[in-house]
Amino acid sequence: MARKDLLKGLLETKSADPGAAPPSPAPPQARVDAAKPRYSKGAIGAVSQSIAELKSRAISEVDPRMIDSGGFRDRLDAEDPDLAQLIESIRLYGQQVPVLLRPNPNDAERYQVVYGRRRVAALKALHMPVKAMVRVLDDRALVIAQGQENAARRDLSFVERANFARQMRDAGYDRKVICDALHVDKTLISRMLSVADRVPVALIEAIGSAPGIGRDRWMALADRLKGRDLTAEARGETSDARFEAVMAALVRPRPPAPPPQTVLTEGGAALARVARKRGTTVVAVENRTAEGFEDWLVDNLARLHREWATARGK
Repeated sequence: MARKDLLKGLLETKSADPGAAPPSPAPPQARVDAAKPRYSKGAIGAVSQSIAELKSRAISEVDPRMIDSGGFRDRLDAEDPDLAQLIESIRLYGQQVPVLLRPNPNDAERYQVVYGRRRVAALKALHMPVKAMVRVLDDRALVIAQGQENAARRDLSFVERANFARQMRDAGYDRKVICDALHVDKTLISRMLSVADRVPVALIEAIGSAPGIGRDRWMALADRLKGRDLTAEARGETSDARFEAVMAALVRPRPPAPPPQTVLTEGGAALARVARKRGTTVVAVENRTAEGFEDWLVDNLARLHREWATARGK
């Protein structure tokens, strides 16, 4: 979904029909603003409401120190390697795209980020005001907008989107809302949640975003993990390297099988070769020197096993 379409969906209002009655005021939101205007009936009321709607679309400048995080955690890496580049770009050219904020429902003097967290962080580092659109959104609208903005950017990794889907699911949102937020179908959501449920959150956070690791390899990791705690194995300078370290710990080669054993006759000739493999032991009798022993062994193998079991007390 293009960013302009997301903004359109959040900000557009239906055009007034000249022959229709003035629209009713929107129902009250969770945040109560004592200064919220009361619209009169008739033409004056319609004009007042139109002015209020235009103000809601206006760009405001907000002190970044008054902006709190909102929604769910979408990025896994504690440090953003590209943030310095964004800071320099804004320092040279200014903030080109506004962020979207909502009033903080827990503090009337503060705001929460709907999307644009990196821009807010960059502007805070530069001690510059944040150009923002401010909308009154409930929690459901907030997480849908956050998820759709992430889908529009296309820079979140598979596991970051999977972790976002898990947070939404755990918060009580149904599959349709999660699909709408991430702009993907139910099949992919199921695969995301399968990974997020089978790979512990601690391991996901230890690995990080792993931008070079796609869905198939994360599913392979989840299949092989089987409840094991490999958080300590997530070592490496990059997130991708930490993923590879965990995967390597899961597929470490087994110790080599012991070399074949040769059984000799009384005269020192090779009678048989015994090879032990995973789950099997193969006895290969040398027919040239066995002189029929191979047939006797086959005929008496069950009896020999009974005698062996009796000797062991079974």
